[in-house]
Amino acid sequence: MADRRRIATVAALGTAQTLAWASTFYLPAVLAPAIARDLGLGVPTVFLAFSWALVVSAVLGPYAGRAIDRWGGRPVLVATNVVFAAGLALLAAADSAAGLAVAWTVLGIGMGSGLYEAAFAALVRLHGRDARPLITGITLVAGFASTVGWPLSTLLDAQLGWRGACVAWAVLHLVLGIPLNAALPRVDVRQDGASPAAGAPAHEAEGPPPPRRTGPVLAFVFAVVGFTGTAMAAHLPVVLQLAGASVAAAVAAGALIGPAQVAARLLEFGAMQRLHPLVTARLSMAAHPVAVVLLLALGAPAAAAFAIVHGAGNGLMTIARGTLPLALFGPGGYGARQGRLGMPSRIAQAVAPWLFGVCLERWGAGALWVTAACGVAAVAALATLRAPAPLTSGTAA
Repeated sequence: MADRRRIATVAALGTAQTLAWASTFYLPAVLAPAIARDLGLGVPTVFLAFSWALVVSAVLGPYAGRAIDRWGGRPVLVATNVVFAAGLALLAAADSAAGLAVAWTVLGIGMGSGLYEAAFAALVRLHGRDARPLITGITLVAGFASTVGWPLSTLLDAQLGWRGACVAWAVLHLVLGIPLNAALPRVDVRQDGASPAAGAPAHEAEGPPPPRRTGPVLAFVFAVVGFTGTAMAAHLPVVLQLAGASVAAAVAAGALIGPAQVAARLLEFGAMQRLHPLVTARLSMAAHPVAVVLLLALGAPAAAAFAIVHGAGNGLMTIARGTLPLALFGPGGYGARQGRLGMPSRIAQAVAPWLFGVCLERWGAGALWVTAACGVAAVAALATLRAPAPLTSGTAA
């Protein structure tokens, strides 16, 4: 019975996360050109509003995490569905750059309290250290957000226009997102501060705290992940073409990233559950530099290999962003900590498309050495951390 409840939780939360990501983070890639034409703006202006939303989400993250630590994920995530619906409705009604900025500010509030960090915190609030496989499970389901979101946004845009597409996504948050998040189990708020899973400092119940450098190291590593992942998402076809691939080959290689991410997450869900999340994080961070060396050394023939290796590393690191802080710090105060650790990552995501674009203009495919160097620095930073021992059940099996 308990296993069935956990499967139901993963299915509901994973589907709700698919909706949240598809209707926000992945929305501009499809609708930005139409929005820009209709409002008489440049496409970069539309993406600038999106970048602003990421900054807003970074600021809101710790507050949302603290609320989840206190009251559980159910009320916070249900509220974000309302916020997402309001932001999408405002976006549909926007008729100027100011209206666009207001809409993305509201959407940024929702993103800061309704994407992966919040979902991970909701699971940890419910299950403590045993949340690792559930975290992996929701990333498996929501890993298809772009696969679902991009075609659906394209279809809605063709049938209803971009404004109608935003309204349709808003309605989905109200009729589908709210019931899915409302299906999460309630937590006993009277336990707050009484146990590690309910918000007490982890070291009070689980031994000495980790070294003080642990938090800054993780924040740096997650910022590298945010920058590299967003830079590749925004510029991958161009990167591969600059490395010598044809347009068709670049598009075909790019299509391999999603399956590679999901395949890596399946591996983590199975055999890699025996590894400490610190090992998984080191492997995942090493993947992008390896992919860069392959592409720049071999050129166009390595385009598919680059996409697969990069995608696998990115897929594993999505899980590690949830499981590594849990393993190193314990479940106490997890939500607020995730919010703080995620702030640099969201800001890095906001500047990545522009900054990496500048690097591409200056150095061509050689700009990949920038992201590769960041990846190597992240691996070196992770090498300074050590896994606490002994590990409790659910962190390493």
